[in-house]
Amino acid sequence: MPHLTGDNRNLVARVRRIAGQIGAVERGLESGAGCSEILQLVAAVRGAVNGLMDEIIADHLRQHVARAGLTDDARAAAADELLAVIRRYAR
Repeated sequence: MPHLTGDNRNLVARVRRIAGQIGAVERGLESGAGCSEILQLVAAVRGAVNGLMDEIIADHLRQHVARAGLTDDARAAAADELLAVIRRYAR
């Protein structure tokens, strides 16, 4: 089932910012930046990915689990999809 609906420009912009943050980590490693600086960069990436994940989970819940008019089967399938992703992400 398609996950995202509507205008995804904000999500794409988030992904591009995350890509830029990953680039900063790479540049830091290549330039010999200190451990503390690299750890700060990686922590920022992790926070940005977590924020992206939160937004996509919320959209999934609104569109595929809580939206009025869904069949019980569609709702159950969407909930199962989300549980599988959360379990994989939590490892």
